[in-house]
Amino acid sequence: MSTQTNNQINNQTESPETTYSHGRLTCAVESTLDVIGGRWKVLILRELFQGVRRFNELHRSLHGITQKMLTQQLRELEEDGIIHREVYLQVPPKVEYSLTETGETLKPILDAMHEWGVKYLERRANTLSTETGVKQTEVKQK
Repeated sequence: MSTQTNNQINNQTESPETTYSHGRLTCAVESTLDVIGGRWKVLILRELFQGVRRFNELHRSLHGITQKMLTQQLRELEEDGIIHREVYLQVPPKVEYSLTETGETLKPILDAMHEWGVKYLERRANTLSTETGVKQTEVKQK
């Protein structure tokens, strides 16, 4: 491969959207998914978009999550600067979770993902009903 071709590939690979993380090249989308990816983080964020929540409120609203997993996910979101953990020195102990300014910036992204999901499910339901002749139920709106 020519030097010019190598330089073109390198320039494309190292665009402003790519960064080095842990000694390797990553893209911005990968970095975003590292922060909000997984089964529970988006659901935790959904709850916190509604306002400040205590641990037990989050645990009750996220059916199927263990206390250990919730603790781990909250800790990771806090380490990534997405949520704030406020500890009140009182008996019994009181801990509240809220979004940081950075966390708030995820709302339009997750709203766009929601809209995409609604449209995808509608198209999928229409495709299935066309193929099978079975009428699908209406997709829930947010």
